[in-house]
Amino acid sequence: MNNFLFVSAENDAIPDCKAGGMGDVVRDVPREISKRGDKVHVVVPSYSRLHKNGIFKTKLEFSLRGMPYTAELYEVIPKRVDKNITHYVIHHPEISEGGIAHIYHDDPTEPFFNDFIKFIIFCTATAEAIKIGAFGDLDIVHMHDWHSAALLFIRTYHPQYQDLKKMRYVYTIHNLAIQGIRPFYNNYASVNHWFPEIQLDHKALMDPRYQDCINLMAVGIRFADAVHTVSPSYKEDVLLPSRRPEFIGGESLEEDLIKADNEGRLFGILNASNYGNIRIAEKGFLYRNTVKAIFRWLQENSKKYKADFLAHTGEKIMQFVGNRPKFIVSSVARLTEQKFYFLKRSPEAFEKMLARLNEIDGIFILLGTGDPDYEEFFRHMSYHHKNFVFTNGQSEDLIDSMYLETDLYFMPSLFEPCGISQMLAMRNGNPCLVHHTGGLKDTVDHLKTGFVFGGDTYDEQISNMVKSFDEALTLWENDKPAWKKIKANAKKARFTWEKSLDAYYESLYLL
Repeated sequence: MNNFLFVSAENDAIPDCKAGGMGDVVRDVPREISKRGDKVHVVVPSYSRLHKNGIFKTKLEFSLRGMPYTAELYEVIPKRVDKNITHYVIHHPEISEGGIAHIYHDDPTEPFFNDFIKFIIFCTATAEAIKIGAFGDLDIVHMHDWHSAALLFIRTYHPQYQDLKKMRYVYTIHNLAIQGIRPFYNNYASVNHWFPEIQLDHKALMDPRYQDCINLMAVGIRFADAVHTVSPSYKEDVLLPSRRPEFIGGESLEEDLIKADNEGRLFGILNASNYGNIRIAEKGFLYRNTVKAIFRWLQENSKKYKADFLAHTGEKIMQFVGNRPKFIVSSVARLTEQKFYFLKRSPEAFEKMLARLNEIDGIFILLGTGDPDYEEFFRHMSYHHKNFVFTNGQSEDLIDSMYLETDLYFMPSLFEPCGISQMLAMRNGNPCLVHHTGGLKDTVDHLKTGFVFGGDTYDEQISNMVKSFDEALTLWENDKPAWKKIKANAKKARFTWEKSLDAYYESLYLL
């Protein structure tokens, strides 16, 4: 029996610990591992809230900033109990929740300031927990994104944690664009301030562009025994330099990734989706769940400044209760450059799509929160277009209804390491219109399971996005048998964790 530790910022196996697809992966992969008879421990920060109903396990005593620190390890009850899986959180008062999904901080003036602090504390506490055997004798430590990469820095350089070198370390890149870059010196949130006892190896740690800074994403890539991208096509993308906005590739880390690939350490394995024991939504509740979500958000203090807009959205959605639209396009995503750059940069293209949708008595429903500039853009568009409904919040019930009851799922990502939303939509027989990038081109086949647009230049991509949207609506209008076949093919498509885990064991875990 192998003994695994998953180290992550998110874990959707426990309540209220998810901001994106990483939470799904950290929920699902341990479940598949447990089916194979291996044991898994999963640890995330408590964000000063997730430990409150947990079971205290042990104190974790270590040194940071030249001072003694004490954190606490708690076992927490998951949404679903699985054999051989134990879930933990680490609590320390400085590991605080942020404004993004009650997890991450948004630090616009000094990026990663708050998150660097809390994840440094979290990773050091995790190192101490490994050292004292809190998770037993581990064989494999699987880390996710830059938030956990400091564990590799500590293992490599910290004199108190040299015993951590005996197990295998796997590092998964979920979003290469977010790298955790902070100064080496002269800042509260700098490496030297938190680890004054360590002589810094600048060349091995530094960001390729900002040579007075550490790049924690690069640390993960450089020091892990195996590095994993969450789709085969994204692996090929990141080996090439970015040419924004036409192409998003290695984001300055392509040389590190090429080196890892040449050393046989880089693997592209597709994320997967669940097809059994899933949360089942009922048809017919799309509008009711929208209104319920709006009334709940109106009572939240954090949403007070959005009250007028939420009322506007509620009034708009009620018009469709008695006068149902004939066609619904949907999107569910964090409102970021990655997900909606095309729409914000080229609003005239978005308006053409809404006008075309209006011709068939259709509406577009978008759900999400995120970048304030993107939120403001979509609020503006909602005020000016009667068939665009922007639900500016998060609701699991509403998301389930959108995947189930809409006709076309739209995912125009500028880049996409894998994407899970398209798999969830397809699982419900909902064809997807996606950009030909990363994991989207590994999962959606044009005119077979959905619709795909691409192009060599930005202008070509925008033009083709509008053309592909028109192509999808025209097919729905004029060739119902072909549309039904695409729906059926989408629903039959399978991206299973069983298949992906075979590749995990062969490439990542047992090499």
